[in-house]
Amino acid sequence: MHSRELLGKPVSNQIKDSLYDRIENLFKKNIKPKLAAILVGDDPASRIYVSSKHKTFLKFNCLSEIHEMKENSNEKDIYTLINQLNNDNSIHGILLQLPLPNHLNSKRILDWISPNKDVDGLHPMNLGNLLQGNPKFVPCTPYGCLEILKYYNIDVQSKHVVIIGRSNLVGKPLMTMLSQKFGIGNSTVTICHSYTKKLSEYTKIADIVIVAVGIPCLLKGNMVKKGAIVIDVGINRINDDSKKGYHIVGDADYESLLGKVAGITPVPGGVGPMTITMLLHNTILSAEKSII
Repeated sequence: MHSRELLGKPVSNQIKDSLYDRIENLFKKNIKPKLAAILVGDDPASRIYVSSKHKTFLKFNCLSEIHEMKENSNEKDIYTLINQLNNDNSIHGILLQLPLPNHLNSKRILDWISPNKDVDGLHPMNLGNLLQGNPKFVPCTPYGCLEILKYYNIDVQSKHVVIIGRSNLVGKPLMTMLSQKFGIGNSTVTICHSYTKKLSEYTKIADIVIVAVGIPCLLKGNMVKKGAIVIDVGINRINDDSKKGYHIVGDADYESLLGKVAGITPVPGGVGPMTITMLLHNTILSAEKSII
């Protein structure tokens, strides 16, 4: 069987193309979509992610600012900054780059971001709206996964979707969206996690497997049925003897799945490009909502 490579870039490009007119319409009303990113500490991966988001916004003539805070910053300092950004009408989106240093409570800090500027869709109010079937901002990575399914005409209605991972960031929002009466929805969804016994018994009967647990190459070719679709959200850094000193792999064992599945997102190059695109989309949406 030929496995179709479900690349994120063409999906991302199509969505970005659709945003130009919306940005232009905002410019005509003297509104420039603006993101404020908060980076706490010196985590190299987080720095790269924030820098990529910043560059994407500038490329689209949108505004972006990065607020860097020291590793030992306390919650009061972060609260003061978030409060200031919440009250700044020129800012449409606030992004708290995760993970935070261990001494900080990320759930509590995310709660401080105004739901109207929570373009990551992680505030309890936005997650609650999503659960009720009335989303305001959809979390960026799950949103990107759905857009990939949509672009490649992968029908999810009445299909069995197995999601490996139950994080607030990916697993739970995906479960919520795919099971509801949305355009990309009406699936039967099974959530698997670290306490699931005999994981392969679930994945072998799935039409679509979405894996998002941060375990390199967890999903093997012998764990899926022929013709299944695999969406790999994992990004894992594996040290090696190459010039870079590492290579990136997903949570799916790409090589063993090729030839068995009907379609699979590669890592890198699959879901990754979608996350920043959906962040841009959500910030433009927030800017549009600020006019109403």
